[in-house]
Amino acid sequence: MIIKGVIALSGFFGVVSRQDCVTDVYFGTDYHSHLGTSRGGMAIWTGSGFNSSIHNIENTQFRTKFQADIADMKGNMGIGCISDTEPQPLTVRSHLGQYAISTVGRINNLAELSDLAFNIRNMHFLETSKGTINPTELVSVIIDQEESFKDGLLKTQELIEGSCSVLLLTPQGIYASRDKYGRTPIIVGEKEGAMCASFESCTLNNLGYVFRYELGPGEIILLTPEGIEPVSPPREEMKICAFLWVYYGYPSSTYEGMNVELMRYRNGALMAKDDDVEIDLVAGIPDSGVGHAIGYSNESKVPYARPFIKYTPTWARSFIPQEQNIRSLVAKMKLMPVPELVTDKRLLFCDDSIVRGTQLRQTVDLLYKCRAREVHIRSACPPLVFGCKYLNFSTSRSEMDLVARQAIIDLEGKEPESFSDYCDPANPKYGCMVDCIKKKLNFSGLKYQNLNSMLDSIGIDKHKICTYCWNGKE
Repeated sequence: MIIKGVIALSGFFGVVSRQDCVTDVYFGTDYHSHLGTSRGGMAIWTGSGFNSSIHNIENTQFRTKFQADIADMKGNMGIGCISDTEPQPLTVRSHLGQYAISTVGRINNLAELSDLAFNIRNMHFLETSKGTINPTELVSVIIDQEESFKDGLLKTQELIEGSCSVLLLTPQGIYASRDKYGRTPIIVGEKEGAMCASFESCTLNNLGYVFRYELGPGEIILLTPEGIEPVSPPREEMKICAFLWVYYGYPSSTYEGMNVELMRYRNGALMAKDDDVEIDLVAGIPDSGVGHAIGYSNESKVPYARPFIKYTPTWARSFIPQEQNIRSLVAKMKLMPVPELVTDKRLLFCDDSIVRGTQLRQTVDLLYKCRAREVHIRSACPPLVFGCKYLNFSTSRSEMDLVARQAIIDLEGKEPESFSDYCDPANPKYGCMVDCIKKKLNFSGLKYQNLNSMLDSIGIDKHKICTYCWNGKE
């Protein structure tokens, strides 16, 4: 995928088994490497305590970092995490006993909850290297103030503004608690003598698991080698993140019964149905734009091609540096054009989304330097007008960095009181915004997928999908 900005996500994986589970935890966690590039960790219950390790994976893959560690790890239960936010899983000893904990989500009221915790005498938090509080540690503190893990996890759902899914490993098994509104998934897999819990369903097959269950919003279960023990039932309301299908979900994963890659094929096909541009080739911005482009090509009957190739021998994964200038350099160096497929061609590229547009502008300029006749862009989702406030999908960028926001301010001369006109494709202001973005990023043509078609491509109840990034509606 083209690096769009600091996308601070996380993914976790856990196993309970009658046999040693270290290898499963190791590979299952590694299969979440596309969701984080900062820290990786594993915690294995040995029967008397935890054997745990956390490494910096900013410049080295998780699998390489942990190869030496797993040789010394033995145990029948364990959890692992890939994170772009904080070191985890953490190991804890409290009045509830020993446990290891890993979280996925975003805590918007971190400071407020920390202040509440400080009201407890002698309470303290360890600072991270950046002088902040580890959100996963805060979750453990909330849990420890209650009389049971169930009560603690329910309290976490009640107090946290944003989202928080949790894997909590105890000597009795793994508690899995999905975010209150189900913004991120937790999938349960099963094989003989073992159960697993995973963010990504794509982890299951290669490790010998079959799909058993998907937690509902706010649902809590306890996994043991014998099966699933209900702890707290699912809630009614769901607001799962649409970007799981559009962008950051792995192509072979399925959420709520809908596969990511198939959704992208459907989405690309719907974009092609509404398009009449004359082009020679269709291509996808690798990697997450490829599925949308295949769908577009199949529907339009325009040949699919790869006018540039992502260089993978030394860029095997998408490292996401904090500095914008380094991100731009990485994005530029990873994509190698194929001049023979570019020169004098009218090209159309499908991308999952357009955030800042900085790297996409550089890519388009590179194609023009290779003498492309035209470069048209099709975004697989509507213009991003609002920054995500429920997940760490856009935690480090201001809404003013969004190219759609910049275009609106260029047109208005200031930030308008309402953005609703710019979220409506039928409104002339929307067209002016898109035209402004097209000129700003030097595209020959630009179209965005409309919200209803994108939601139709996902194929679940539209009221269960979060669309805040595009229309600002809760």
